[in-house]
Amino acid sequence: MPTDDCISSESANINSNNPRHIAIIMDGNGRWAQKRFMPRAIGHQAGVKAVRKIVEYCAKHQIDVLTLFAFSSENWRRPEEEVSLLMGLFMATLQSEINKLDRNNIRLRFIGDRSAFSDKLQTKMAEGEAQTKDNNALTLVIAANYGGRWDMCQAFRTVTEKIAAGELEKQDISEQLINQHLSTADLSEPDLFIRTGGEQRVSNFLLWQLAYTELYFTETLWPDFDQNSLEDAINSFKKRQRRFGHTGEQLLNKVL
Repeated sequence: MPTDDCISSESANINSNNPRHIAIIMDGNGRWAQKRFMPRAIGHQAGVKAVRKIVEYCAKHQIDVLTLFAFSSENWRRPEEEVSLLMGLFMATLQSEINKLDRNNIRLRFIGDRSAFSDKLQTKMAEGEAQTKDNNALTLVIAANYGGRWDMCQAFRTVTEKIAAGELEKQDISEQLINQHLSTADLSEPDLFIRTGGEQRVSNFLLWQLAYTELYFTETLWPDFDQNSLEDAINSFKKRQRRFGHTGEQLLNKVL
């Protein structure tokens, strides 16, 4: 999360080639701690510090949306002690950071199935969203108990319910309609996906939304992923030609 007053008017100068929406799988907290002969809990705490740095960078450089995969629907399979620790850290982080986000004009959003969380945690999540809903410097999206397949299933379920109720017809089904029922319907699709920790897969994260996203994988463990690391990823993104089905010549002619 950002430090107070991290956003200044001086940050208005930004290259238009920057990604508008960055999505990150923050992998490697546990391995970072194990390499240092520390409990995995220390790695997760170090990971929170890395989040602060990356949020601060994105707000300063006018990235529109930053989506972080904080807890997947598969993470419940981890040891009970670690899951309990993660829930406690999640709550403590929300309690300490919401006011800072608000002061820095950052909107907080959550995506995922909240029903598995405690009532207290669900309340804190809702409070954070309500308090920051009018902020516009950056939208920080936390994916918690989230899965891409879950997201598509809940969208399809809603659409079929509307068809059964006569609100929609089968012929109304389209990519646009489905997109409107995803948990990210109010957000642009990610331009840049980053995964730290050396793994090269998307792990059920934003499966529909990543269709045309540029992918970037790094060996860097999440607690070591700093602002310079993010700049490296963004610079890699800027060197790529995003064709969206067109040829390179078509894009060149369009620019000329």
